[in-house]
Amino acid sequence: MRPLAVGCLLAGLIGCGSNIGFPGVYRINVEQGNVVTEEMVDQLRPGLNRRQVRYIMGTPLIEDSFHEDRWDYRYTLRNGNETLTETQLTLWFEGDELVRVEGPDAPNWEESQSEGPASEAPEVS
Repeated sequence: MRPLAVGCLLAGLIGCGSNIGFPGVYRINVEQGNVVTEEMVDQLRPGLNRRQVRYIMGTPLIEDSFHEDRWDYRYTLRNGNETLTETQLTLWFEGDELVRVEGPDAPNWEESQSEGPASEAPEVS
């Protein structure tokens, strides 16, 4: 009876292990969220309205009804148990105008304003 209990306990622990898998089992790549490219981020400027931002960036992954002034764009690529890529960008609005972008890939607007006038925002009809 004791060897049976030990065997069941061992099988349960192995089955519940997060990084232990069966040999030869293929795990697919899982992409979740919005792909955010450097070109998309470079087009963001203070003062863009929500419609223009949605045209550039696409629909935000998280549009919180409790924080209507905040849009979150997240992207994760996982290969089996390993996370290969993870990015997050948070856009802040005051009223209908973009005022701030946070995240590791956020543009530095102070630098770009000192270089000269910003290019025109895309026209959205």
